[in-house]
Amino acid sequence: MNALNQIIIEGNVVRQPEKKSCKNGAAFCRVPIAVNRKYKGGDGSYIDEVSYFDIATFGQTAELCEKWCSKGRGIRVVGRLKQTTLKSEDGKKRSSIEIIAEHIDFKPLAKKDPEENSSGTENNSRKIKSRESLQEEFREPPEDDDLEF
Repeated sequence: MNALNQIIIEGNVVRQPEKKSCKNGAAFCRVPIAVNRKYKGGDGSYIDEVSYFDIATFGQTAELCEKWCSKGRGIRVVGRLKQTTLKSEDGKKRSSIEIIAEHIDFKPLAKKDPEENSSGTENNSRKIKSRESLQEEFREPPEDDDLEF
């Protein structure tokens, strides 16, 4: 029986990932993320703690990460932990733990300044309609006695 090995982690992409190919030809992408945590110390002041993790993605998920994981973008990863043990050149054992992604959610991009948009950069954030434009777009249907047949 397999033991439970699942992790959910949410953080921000540290740098633009690069897609590579495995020996079997499958796409592979490593996405480094930073996870922030704020907690109250013993003296009552708040302390910021940052942890860094490597996320490994394969196949179509790797291709999506190369396209959509820009530096600073928030992502939520559901995956599993994998430990790799290697021997270094000096003969010492080295161990690293990475997260193998099984599912990734991309957080919406923050709105950019209008000046940035005019300089030719693309704004990928969703446009939010005003309440008035939504009311105009989705008007109530006319009453039955207003209809002519």
